[in-house]
Amino acid sequence: MLRPWQFEIHLDKKSDKAVYLQIADAIISAVKSGKLSRGNALPGSRQLAGLLNVNRNTVIEALDVLIAEGWLVTIDRKGTFIADVLPEIISEAQKLNHISEATEKLKPHLVFDDGFPDSRLAPMNDLARAYREIFNRKSRWQIMGYSNELGNIEFRKAIVQMLNFKRGMNVAFEQICITRGSQMAMYLAAHCLLSKGDFVIIENPGYKPAWEAFENAGASLLPVSVVSDGLDLDQVEDYLKTYSGIKAIYVTPHHQFPTTVTMSLKKRLRLIELSNQYGFTIIEDDYDNEFHFGQRPILPISSYDSARHFIYIGTLSKIVAPALRIGYVVSSPENIQKIAKHRKIIDVQGDNIMEEAVLSLINEGKIKRHLKKTNLIYKAKRDYFESLCRLHLSDKATFVKPEGGLAFWLVPNKNINVDFLCNELLSKGIKIMHPEKFSFDNIVCGFRLGYASLTEQQMEEGITALSVYL
Repeated sequence: MLRPWQFEIHLDKKSDKAVYLQIADAIISAVKSGKLSRGNALPGSRQLAGLLNVNRNTVIEALDVLIAEGWLVTIDRKGTFIADVLPEIISEAQKLNHISEATEKLKPHLVFDDGFPDSRLAPMNDLARAYREIFNRKSRWQIMGYSNELGNIEFRKAIVQMLNFKRGMNVAFEQICITRGSQMAMYLAAHCLLSKGDFVIIENPGYKPAWEAFENAGASLLPVSVVSDGLDLDQVEDYLKTYSGIKAIYVTPHHQFPTTVTMSLKKRLRLIELSNQYGFTIIEDDYDNEFHFGQRPILPISSYDSARHFIYIGTLSKIVAPALRIGYVVSSPENIQKIAKHRKIIDVQGDNIMEEAVLSLINEGKIKRHLKKTNLIYKAKRDYFESLCRLHLSDKATFVKPEGGLAFWLVPNKNINVDFLCNELLSKGIKIMHPEKFSFDNIVCGFRLGYASLTEQQMEEGITALSVYL
């Protein structure tokens, strides 16, 4: 068996304690401290004797003591290992076992996430092929060094073309930075734009990881309610008249997170006017633009020529697979250069090889075909989920069938004990997101139920169980 690391034992030749006991005690101490774990292999007696510069019989004597006391076990033709069940700390091991078993019992078999795609649909074979082909190129050595901190140039051009063609934007590749997911894009945007003492207007309920990025940059948050056609702009104007240090507003206008509401065209244009009038930046998080099942979706706020102060954030992670951490941030060349400087501090460059692989799928048309296929699947799932909600929850909760996105927003028709509901469902192996995950101060009583990653059987089980407590 391969033992890749050398185990260090320091002996005191001047000590009155016998050398073999020193060796035995050192191994016991290493086990108790966690340096050696159950199942770890020890060096052979000959090798250990050489490392410690002692007689092999001394090592054998130490090992015999440890085996007799139950610290070690020997396996024929394999070697000597730390025992799975250890003396003295067996009670602690039993405690850990009980904790592990209890955790396993509570581990949900059905999770209503916040709108993740079905990873089983990810084009993994195509992606793996593209990845392999990159390494088969004669010029493969060129991509193994450092590249541009803003991302692969050809990949940036491809994303810009998609934004200009599909989302009505008018940007150049100098205006985009590829990031490791949209959360990194949010963090970079916050630190490029904000400083201590600034204010950011946010949606409430809304996306807390974005709020944390703004607060990390030193900004304070000003919550605004979300109504049926998007952000309450009257509240926004009140804040603008009251606070002088408002640097930005964070919005998810396409499918508001978590309520799925689409901001109306009238409000989008009004928000642009306010941005130009007061000079604040619109941070637009377009996290699931690709998943739209109705008529042509409303174009991003950042696509309008009149929008002078914007930062647009998107992701490819939901298109291909959540584990694929590729996001992007689009803004003015000046902002992008600030972002580039900050990005180099925390991450010299992105995953150049993965960007090349995804670029290959884009150029081959495979991403386009994948989106066409998955949108049909998700539309069918959405419609089935709606039918379940109407069947089991029509008199218990209010909801609107979303035109896009991968989640529903349900508001109970009566006051409920949210903690009790979440705990009861979890005891049945069903996990639902607690509304506090979306709320600024007081809990907004509503539930975001992601359906895309679930099977029809799971959807039915989850909605049937939820109906009992609403």
